[in-house]
Amino acid sequence: MDRSLFLFVNQKLQNPVLDLLMPWLAWNPLFIPALIVGLGWLIFRGGNRGRVCALLLVVIVPLADGFVINPIRKTIQRPRPYVTISEARTLGGRTSSFSLPSSHTANWFAGAVVIGVFWRRSMKVLLPTAMLVGFSRVYNGMHYPGDVLVGGVLGASCGAGGVAMAAFAWRKLTKRWFQDWFQQMPSLLSPPEHPPFQWFGERTSRTQADLIHTRLAYLVIAVLLLVRWLYLASGKIELSEDEAYQWLWSKHLDISYYSKPPMIAYAQFLGTSLWGDTMFGVRFLSPLIGAGVSLMLFRFLSATVGARAGLWAVLMTCAMPLLAVGSILMTIDPLSVLFWAGAMVAGWQVVQGRGPRWWSLMGLCWGLGFLSKYTALFQVLCWVGFCALWKPARPLLRSRGFGLALGVLALCTLPVLYWNAHHGWITVVHLHARAGLDKSWTPSLRFFWDFVGSELGLLNPVFLLVMLFSWKVAWRDRGRDPFKLFLLAMGAPVFLGYFFYTFRARVQPNWIAPALLPMICLAVTCFEPGWSGSKRWFKRVVVGAFWLGLACVVLLHETRLIGKITGHPLPPDMDPLRRVRGWSEMAAIVSREREKLLAEGKPVLVLGEHYGTTSLLAFYMAEARRARAGDGFVFFPVGAEPVNQFYFWPGYRQKTGANALFVQQVREPNKVPELVEKQFDSITDLGLHPVMYRGRVHRHVQIFACRGLKPL
Repeated sequence: MDRSLFLFVNQKLQNPVLDLLMPWLAWNPLFIPALIVGLGWLIFRGGNRGRVCALLLVVIVPLADGFVINPIRKTIQRPRPYVTISEARTLGGRTSSFSLPSSHTANWFAGAVVIGVFWRRSMKVLLPTAMLVGFSRVYNGMHYPGDVLVGGVLGASCGAGGVAMAAFAWRKLTKRWFQDWFQQMPSLLSPPEHPPFQWFGERTSRTQADLIHTRLAYLVIAVLLLVRWLYLASGKIELSEDEAYQWLWSKHLDISYYSKPPMIAYAQFLGTSLWGDTMFGVRFLSPLIGAGVSLMLFRFLSATVGARAGLWAVLMTCAMPLLAVGSILMTIDPLSVLFWAGAMVAGWQVVQGRGPRWWSLMGLCWGLGFLSKYTALFQVLCWVGFCALWKPARPLLRSRGFGLALGVLALCTLPVLYWNAHHGWITVVHLHARAGLDKSWTPSLRFFWDFVGSELGLLNPVFLLVMLFSWKVAWRDRGRDPFKLFLLAMGAPVFLGYFFYTFRARVQPNWIAPALLPMICLAVTCFEPGWSGSKRWFKRVVVGAFWLGLACVVLLHETRLIGKITGHPLPPDMDPLRRVRGWSEMAAIVSREREKLLAEGKPVLVLGEHYGTTSLLAFYMAEARRARAGDGFVFFPVGAEPVNQFYFWPGYRQKTGANALFVQQVREPNKVPELVEKQFDSITDLGLHPVMYRGRVHRHVQIFACRGLKPL
């Protein structure tokens, strides 16, 4: 019946008028501008009711699409009509996604129901429009009628259910935690038109305001933690090269590693012990660390400046893309930021003259930071610099407490020193080369402009300017406000150090991540106390920067939204998520080629040209992940000198006579490396293989069949 109805609409009803109208209904260049104008009208001219409606729209519709419609579609995996029906007409571009349910129809019905809750008469226009959009999906050949029917029912259900859940949560939360808000708006579904909603009433005392800010901060932190875990559980992104590489470290626990200290390996070991060798297990701790850092910043600033300052710090971390990404990916940076923040908080308690436990805690955070990332040692210099600048703190440098902190730090460095002493100090050699110190210096602005451009985008330009201007304020007040000077000393030297180092070598944008926390604290410390008296334009710029940053963070988590908004998807080379997409498809290609080579009757190894490629294949090839604990077959080609951690693990030296596949990521066909060529009797080029993601080529891998491993 579904097929017959589809053919009737798609074939029998075709005419020139509908051929023009139906594709325009499914997508047209006016839709996004009209949507933006509509949301703007609701926010600025729609009063309390319009603002509530706009907020529910931008929350419910994307969540329904991302966490209901798309998961159902991926689970059912019904092919599009044009895949199974040869005579199907298609008006518009084809896609590799599945058919049931129709997300266009679901989104329209969800939006129509949300708006209809607040303006009943709008359903006379919105409901027929949503039905026309659903009809256009069948006429254009993109969906069966059943897909549209299910999409409409699910969309309407999500819209109604989302509004009901939001109203229930508003009533429960405000009645218990935010009584002033409850008195102004007892029901989210019937907001008063006048007077405008006020965050704080005229009778709200300072203590009440602090309580509201505190509860808001806790609510934001908890919601963000839950949303980030749900995002990871949805599987929208795959592992990055470093995450997969360090996942392998967690399967070979040691006291140190070739390029980095051991903390990341133990963190991933904990996550995968709880949740298994899954992407969620690898990244489980990252959102938890992000929540812990936000909570630490809030408590720190609440005690020193005020609860509103602490809330602003939490909100700034949410709207700063670099820190938001650090709360998703599980690399060494979340750990580094966590312990830098801990040492900063403990260090200020030491300056305040608190007990010896704070000295020990500061030293422990220094040490754990060093075991996470070697640049944590810079914080010791930052703290010493502050003591040197603030005269009353200079005696701390001669105290027993400082010696205790340095002693704890020294104990934490012993595992790394011991490992390196038994491995030829290879980490020192690697870091020397990594920093570009093995080459003569030729002054250049190339790395400088790369650094400036990336930091402007990843740190939110307005927030970055506010943070940099706060340096001037802190330096001006250095003689009378030690707290500002302390925060300046904790962040500015790191940022400036990397800034000037760009004139010598490339600096990765994430290297300055630990400096961001004290810079954020300094910015809110300098500007928040005068927020109420600030000029209106300044408030609007800062609030606008927050919402713009939040929108960028959302797009950074799902870049396909850019294609939906503009009608033109990002080219793969420009997609920030390219580095976390397509790896399972690459592994599937290699697995198929390996099965062919296994037919020759010999064991088949898999060699990757880069540690990232090798690690990703080890994770995403199911047979490789199962064989990891026993006779593994994914390796990195080893030579006489170590170039990564694979050199120190059992390799393929004893597998003489085996065949292998050598896999390398390339843009154009290339030769097999000389090292690999010397290790096998013969090598055959199996060609260039496109790695697809959602119907588009994201990268190419070149595969070689290597036969007859020679004795090594």
